[in-house]
Amino acid sequence: MNLNMEIIVAVLGVIILLIISVTWTTFRGALWVPSSRKVVHKTLQLAEVKPDELVYDPGCGDGRVIISAARHYQARAVGIELDLLRYLWCQLAVTVLGLRKQVKIIYGDLYKVDLSQADVVVCYLLPAALKKLEGKLLQELKPGTRVVSNTFMFPGMQLAKQDGKVRLYIFSPENTLVESIKRQLAASARQNKTDKIS
Repeated sequence: MNLNMEIIVAVLGVIILLIISVTWTTFRGALWVPSSRKVVHKTLQLAEVKPDELVYDPGCGDGRVIISAARHYQARAVGIELDLLRYLWCQLAVTVLGLRKQVKIIYGDLYKVDLSQADVVVCYLLPAALKKLEGKLLQELKPGTRVVSNTFMFPGMQLAKQDGKVRLYIFSPENTLVESIKRQLAASARQNKTDKIS
């Protein structure tokens, strides 16, 4: 094989590997679309991340959220990534930036990682993935954990704050939409009783 053919095969191999890397995680609800630096900052700001808090990013992609949490907010951060190339990229970035003591990257399925120690969870996942993740978060997170979602909504949770497409939820059982509706119905029933007495 001549040199030109070897270069062509190598380039095609890299292109195929990148295409597989980008597309295969899509079927798991984790299409990679990186957030802008502005959205990353807005996300962490809306979550009110404090120094030494633990920030989780399930589906961390290239690591920009967890790196920003560590560098600009002095938080500890854990990223979970299913794609091997992005996982390796995150490991490299964290090492080069000297953030090994603050940032940990887990290679694996976000649905199988324990998130119970999180103070903040940052998500940029497709709606089906968020719906699946919602139950896990309600079971595992301590009440009051701040969860921020970029673009897409958690279908069963009551929104606490919103800044553009970035949404903040305070995860605890009483903040589900079902519980909110129950409270509204109870208040309405009390009001109707009061109205009848008057």
